[in-house]
Amino acid sequence: MRFSFVAMACFLAFFAVAFGAFGAHALESRVSSARIETWTVAVHYHSLHALAMIALSAAVDNKHSVWLQRAQAFFVMGVCVFSGSLYLLVLTDTPQLGAVTPLGGASLLAGWVCAFLAAVQKSHDPDV
Repeated sequence: MRFSFVAMACFLAFFAVAFGAFGAHALESRVSSARIETWTVAVHYHSLHALAMIALSAAVDNKHSVWLQRAQAFFVMGVCVFSGSLYLLVLTDTPQLGAVTPLGGASLLAGWVCAFLAAVQKSHDPDV
């Protein structure tokens, strides 16, 4: 299971770089500076959580940890909903999409809680 999350993290990281470049080069002359800031926030959280997924997989190093799996799943959902809603908001100029963004943020927070529990579980597991 860990490999699939590492592969997913690499996929997410690839698109974070691609979306960052797209925002810097293709969007800059087409949207307002406020929308560029929104895009930048989306790319920032997208990148951060892709890297966090890789680091977490290496740090916990227990592919059977239910907390690790939950953390990774919440991070994927969070990136898709949080950053995805912001990307769509900028591309479609639909401010109502901002109402969805906090759900993605809550998912990212839940991922960090699960990551904490995975780390605590690892520190108490004599076999790991």
